[in-house]
Amino acid sequence: MSTSKPKMPLLAGLDIGSTKVCLVIGTVNPDGKIEIVGVGTAPNTGIRQGVVVNIEATTESIKKAKEEAELMSGYSISEAWVGVAGTHITSFDSKGMVAIKNREVTASEIERVIEAAKAVNVPADRAVLHVLPREFKVDGQDGITDPIGMSGVRLEANVHIVTGSQSALNNSIKCVEKAGLKISGLVLSQLASATSVISNDEKNLGVCVVDMGGGACNALYLVNGSVAHSSTIPVGGQHFTHDVAIGLRTPQFAAEDLKKKHGCAMASMVSDAETVEVEGVGGRKARVIPRKDLADVIEARAEETMNLIANDIRMSGLVPMLGSGIVLTGGASQLDGLTEMGEFIFDIPVRRGVPREIGGLTDVVKTGEFAVAVGLLQYGLAQRKDLVQHTQQHEVNLGESIDGLTRKIKDFFGQVF
Repeated sequence: MSTSKPKMPLLAGLDIGSTKVCLVIGTVNPDGKIEIVGVGTAPNTGIRQGVVVNIEATTESIKKAKEEAELMSGYSISEAWVGVAGTHITSFDSKGMVAIKNREVTASEIERVIEAAKAVNVPADRAVLHVLPREFKVDGQDGITDPIGMSGVRLEANVHIVTGSQSALNNSIKCVEKAGLKISGLVLSQLASATSVISNDEKNLGVCVVDMGGGACNALYLVNGSVAHSSTIPVGGQHFTHDVAIGLRTPQFAAEDLKKKHGCAMASMVSDAETVEVEGVGGRKARVIPRKDLADVIEARAEETMNLIANDIRMSGLVPMLGSGIVLTGGASQLDGLTEMGEFIFDIPVRRGVPREIGGLTDVVKTGEFAVAVGLLQYGLAQRKDLVQHTQQHEVNLGESIDGLTRKIKDFFGQVF
């Protein structure tokens, strides 16, 4: 690390996915912007739908990604922000209320009201990941986002609490620690990707971010600038590849390649004249087929996936609040024709999201697959900033494990949402 006067803070974001692990290293420049200095990816077989099923394989993948990123950046990292996702994540709303001591709201009141809202019965086998404030009320006046300095006698808070299964989280933590990294904090993956791909205007208008990964699609709903709901839809890019492999009788790796290079979610967008070469299975000769056949196979799965997402959006009951529509991000969202199909199925605007407001190696990470890893850096920076303000010039140690994490979550302001 450079030891010039302003020490360049180093941040790392680790996204452990069902198809690959990505690790992104960033430095924070004097203007407080993140500059990406290193990126490492490694294929991963040890995760199914966001949950670790093979610790050894996952640890190896993390090590590989870490080495690659360190090599590229020339820095060595000791800790990282880690994204967690999967069907074991549940979230719910909670309320808290406290009396205001000196008739004026201070940071300690906010801490107290958040504590009060957190005092809900969380089962022993679940751990609280985030407590995200939705809004505050002072003496019944609602719609307040930052109540500091306001006068009143009673402060209420509506918060959104995100919890995960303790055992699933422990397995993720174990993999990261076995790979030689400390955990700066665990962050919900879709919260991280939302942080990196969404503008404040979209956040305030209401938006649904769908992070389409290899094993699952993770959705996060933002209404009035704060998290309202999160969910997981267990279909992802791997299902597309599998369909192509079966439908065109070709090995998995060749199917993945075909999907990436020539795949299209709308058969009507493909001209009849185009052809693609398909590898045979078990030493059979490669054959040439119309690209439309490939698009037909993919279209069926894409339509099903989009309908599942649309159904999830309907079930959330938040459709009227999604003023700026849907943002698709993640590796599987790069498929041609997906946004067009989405507009058709959702009936609300759809766009692809890529990480924004970053410097450094932007050309490498400006794709959906790095949304989570880059978002983890931005989330980490927001956390780090308010810690630094609090402790004025004390060295801040961020690797205090999960207990430390719950303490950190307490300080809400300057936080992402």
